[in-house]
Amino acid sequence: MAELAGTTLKTVRHYHKLGLLEEPERSPNGYKRYGVKHLVRLMGIRRLTDLGVALCDIPSVEAADGRSEQILRSLDDELARNIERQQRMRREIAAVLDDGVSLALPPEFGAAAADLPSAQQSLLVAYASILTPEAMAVVREEFAAPRDDVARAFEWLSADAGEEERDRLAHHMAAEARRQQEAHPAIKDLDAASRRDGTIARSVVAQALAEFYNAAQLDVLRRIHALLEEEESGRTERVEAAVA
Repeated sequence: MAELAGTTLKTVRHYHKLGLLEEPERSPNGYKRYGVKHLVRLMGIRRLTDLGVALCDIPSVEAADGRSEQILRSLDDELARNIERQQRMRREIAAVLDDGVSLALPPEFGAAAADLPSAQQSLLVAYASILTPEAMAVVREEFAAPRDDVARAFEWLSADAGEEERDRLAHHMAAEARRQQEAHPAIKDLDAASRRDGTIARSVVAQALAEFYNAAQLDVLRRIHALLEEEESGRTERVEAAVA
């Protein structure tokens, strides 16, 4: 009977134990004597479990009581979510196979950042764990744009890069950082751009930068920050002088 129903003896015994399948009478030699009615019942149980109905809900579904419709609708909703998830997974796999998208990157980046150094890709993954969808959209927009020679030079900057090269990159990149801040003021405030606690977000960013950038790249970032701070301070002083 188990073979005919496409299941195992262990499963049949489990259904007996739960009371879902009535145990048959035994013949004089002690063997259980299953009939077609047991097979039909077992096939019915298998049908419901194949649809995803939990064993504990089978009596309600079969009885079509007050919970039956609710159980089936909940099951249908879950199946819809699973289908949507699987369709998304297929799209992401297709992007990897057809467009060369990196599996290491968040899926929303597509092929835009596929040729980044592994350290840069790791940094984007770390950002995805803390930034809001809106903030990540800004990051994605920046990486979707063609990267110029300055950006590429920073990405591949060696740890022993000279002072002149660091200073040149810092001044060029400070101008781009200023443009980004003007276009997206919210990215200046990590607390506002993060979906995590501010302390955790700052810790993740600080550790990610320290782990994925070398000493020369970190020095360039510090110089950029200093240039932006100096410019902001000068702007504030001019405003205060004008008001005075």
